[in-house]
Amino acid sequence: MIRPAPAWPLPRLFAHRCGGALAPENTLAGLVVAARLGCRAVEFDVMLSADGTPWLIHDETLERTTDGSGRVAATPDVLLAKLDAGIRQHPAFSGEPVPTLAAAAALCRRLGLQANVEIKPASGYEALTGEVVARAIGELWRDSAAPLVSSFSFAALAAARCVAPQLPLGCLWTQPPADWRAPFDELRAFSVHCAAEGLSDNFLVAASAAGAPVLCYTVNDAEQAAALWRRGVSALFSDRPERLLPAAALHD
Repeated sequence: MIRPAPAWPLPRLFAHRCGGALAPENTLAGLVVAARLGCRAVEFDVMLSADGTPWLIHDETLERTTDGSGRVAATPDVLLAKLDAGIRQHPAFSGEPVPTLAAAAALCRRLGLQANVEIKPASGYEALTGEVVARAIGELWRDSAAPLVSSFSFAALAAARCVAPQLPLGCLWTQPPADWRAPFDELRAFSVHCAAEGLSDNFLVAASAAGAPVLCYTVNDAEQAAALWRRGVSALFSDRPERLLPAAALHD
């Protein structure tokens, strides 16, 4: 059983997709870079392989971020483990593997990094991915506070909630819908995640009244970040965390 988490200690800043733009996305190298910068928290994406194993990857297909091809959901673990996640994104990181959630969890714990795990289900695997990832989190963070878990997929979050009733969940939208409270309350969610652009003060007031921290992506400018924190945004995701760390320290 994971430790109950009625609240979650939010940092001001998350390195997006492990290390932002400073390392290949969703890799262990990115986690190391984030920790060396002084980041306290990271965000990364998780999808299931053909064997049902959670791996860190954003797209449903392999071509953009690895030297492989085809659908992640149709690729077995033995082939995913052989892929190079560095050569197409950051040639200096050539040979960097695609990590499993288990490997990322172990490194986050060793480096003292909080994590926001985004469930990124392939089409048709929404509920299964939520269930498998939540169960894996219960094992991988067994003796420590669980990560924050978010998704654009309500089905994935609902499945995660069934498996792990105390797991802190984040409802993820590009822009929160007018009826955002209904899914938020149904999931017993902790936070709302959305794009920084178009974020209204009315929504921030409503979220504050509901006790829902607002987390915004993807912010790479220090002045924009400071303005969002002043408006009441709780935390930001950034591809350039090194630019935002000084401002984040001022707003802690």
